[in-house]
Amino acid sequence: MSAANSARFYAFKPLNVGRAVIWSLFALLMVVAPLVFTSGLSITMLSQMGIGIIACLSFNMLLGQGGMLSFGHAVYTGLGAFVSIHALNAISGGSLPLPVSLVPLVGGLAGMGFAALFGYVTTRKAGNTFAMITLGLAELVFAMSLMIPEFFGGEGGISGNRVVGKAFFGITYGPAIQVYYLIAIYTFIAVVLMFAFTQTPLGRMLNAVRDNPERVEFVGYNTQRVRYLAFIIAGFFAGISGGLGALNFEIVNAEVVGAARSGAYLLFTFLGGATFFFGPILGAILMVLAFVLLSEFTKAWLLYLGLIFLFMVMYAPGGIASLIMMNLRIAAYGKLRQLWVCYVALAGTALVTLAGAAGLVEMIYHLQLNASMGSELQFMGVHLDTSSVNSWFGAGFLMLTGLGLFELCRRQFLRDWSRIQEEIQKEIQRKEAL
Repeated sequence: MSAANSARFYAFKPLNVGRAVIWSLFALLMVVAPLVFTSGLSITMLSQMGIGIIACLSFNMLLGQGGMLSFGHAVYTGLGAFVSIHALNAISGGSLPLPVSLVPLVGGLAGMGFAALFGYVTTRKAGNTFAMITLGLAELVFAMSLMIPEFFGGEGGISGNRVVGKAFFGITYGPAIQVYYLIAIYTFIAVVLMFAFTQTPLGRMLNAVRDNPERVEFVGYNTQRVRYLAFIIAGFFAGISGGLGALNFEIVNAEVVGAARSGAYLLFTFLGGATFFFGPILGAILMVLAFVLLSEFTKAWLLYLGLIFLFMVMYAPGGIASLIMMNLRIAAYGKLRQLWVCYVALAGTALVTLAGAAGLVEMIYHLQLNASMGSELQFMGVHLDTSSVNSWFGAGFLMLTGLGLFELCRRQFLRDWSRIQEEIQKEIQRKEAL
């Protein structure tokens, strides 16, 4: 065979060293994390982060890559969890000869099956119609979860026991650390596979369907079939997430298919950055931190979460990932040092504004929920009194002062940002001219 013919059949690409380093660091981080954060709460949070990463990335396969806004993604994580807990109980009863470590795959197959069933209906439409259909199906499944106690267990849900059979090399999945490493393995493999999907022809065509469905139809592809296949694949990974959740908590109830769970996937995927692959990973980490830590810190955590979402939509619609990428671009041209003063000023004034606003919110919540406990409360080490004018005036003055200073810093930042962007553009043009 001649050299020309060989080149026709074989294409050798150089090793992407940067990508290999990133994946290695990702794997190393999951291995080392429980060795650094050793408390029981930390291990539980790390396990939930792994489960959330798979769920948010599978949701982003629909939203970010396919442009399909789903309000019912918890249907597939939840149904995968229910089937997994039933499989776990069958293993405990001896009627299903399957290792406990493969139970999440049962959830994945269940999620894929339900996605194939429901997706055949939902993916026939796109845009707002698709979103409304997914919302209707989500409400239908949630209603059924309370109507069919034989499968869903009613309001109490279904519990199981993951410690089944003899230990395999000392692994019983009784200790939380063993469950964490099982979740970490599934998380790493699932993230790799979902990233690989973005590089496949189907993944590229899904992006084309998102950006220009008319042109895709013109070149001969069936856009509904592309959406349907992606929907099934997303359902598979969502089911794996649900199966891991069933193993981690050993109980599944109707909440896992509720609208609040679907809303959480949507909100935190958006906050992380739906237009970047690593955005949902950041969103999943924030989701666990908000649900576990922020909810313990204050009863008004949902209000703070809503305000954060509002400001992100207004000022950073690309999510946290877009902010990171924009600053990496500036750092690549050696101009990030010109902005560090502005960043420090913005962070400081934002914290002042947040402290004042939080003080007002906490006092209002105290009046509404804890008035019987007296007028005094402690917040961030500061003594507040809802019956004192000084507390209200101090919190309001702090918020308004911080807001005014933040606006001044923001205007200066925008001027510096525009100037740096112009310098970068001129440098790009100069390099192109050479």
